[in-house]
Amino acid sequence: MRYLQSALEPQNCKYLEIRPVNGIPDQMGNQIRFSPSYNYFLHTLSLRPDLDKLFRGFNKDCVQRRVLRADRAALIEKCGRTEDLLKAFYPLFVATRGRHRLPPIPFAWFQNLLQYQDKALEIRLAYKEKTPVSAILTLRFRDVVYYKYGCSDANFNNLGATPWLLWRAIAAAKMSGATEFDMGRTDEDNPGLLAFKNHWVPQPKRLVYLRFPDTVPLDAVGSWKLRVAKGAFSFMPRNLLRITGRLIYRHIG
Repeated sequence: MRYLQSALEPQNCKYLEIRPVNGIPDQMGNQIRFSPSYNYFLHTLSLRPDLDKLFRGFNKDCVQRRVLRADRAALIEKCGRTEDLLKAFYPLFVATRGRHRLPPIPFAWFQNLLQYQDKALEIRLAYKEKTPVSAILTLRFRDVVYYKYGCSDANFNNLGATPWLLWRAIAAAKMSGATEFDMGRTDEDNPGLLAFKNHWVPQPKRLVYLRFPDTVPLDAVGSWKLRVAKGAFSFMPRNLLRITGRLIYRHIG
């Protein structure tokens, strides 16, 4: 423990965090006093079964029927990596972050993703006639497709556009040779998002991040600072939320 403390000081580091994906390493034992700093669930979907079997494995009410409902609603999908698609995606993203009482990630961040990720990035938009109602953004690395961002117009949630887009992204990933669809980590204290992802992957993997020394980060789920900030964000108009996002995200790891 003293060795770790002395190693952090010359680097001007406040803490060391370990983020194991497959559980806490056994070799750590109890000799080093790492403390749990975050608890998440990781939802990953194997794409090895055929498409029919994959679809039947999803929740009937919250996925299968909503996908079929979207088909009946005659939604239109636009897919690609153009600036026009990004400009249609971003207002939906801002609106969704506002509903969650969070400032949006700056538009410049997505422009950089579009420029440097190139063919690894894909934007999917669902339109009801000419109105964009939902969007998702995925990234690919080797044989894994990552669902990174999802957003929607709450006035059209009854159409099932987001599950429809996700299913189409999953099907396209499998057809392109991907073997896994990663839906990302979710805070254990975010029951709404957990329930949504559990409809696709009912048995997620638990993630426990470890930190030395034991400190509470600003963006921890239970942090009183985060609760106060979210309360303030809930009263901000959308334009001010965008400005706030540009100012604070450069300081958040």
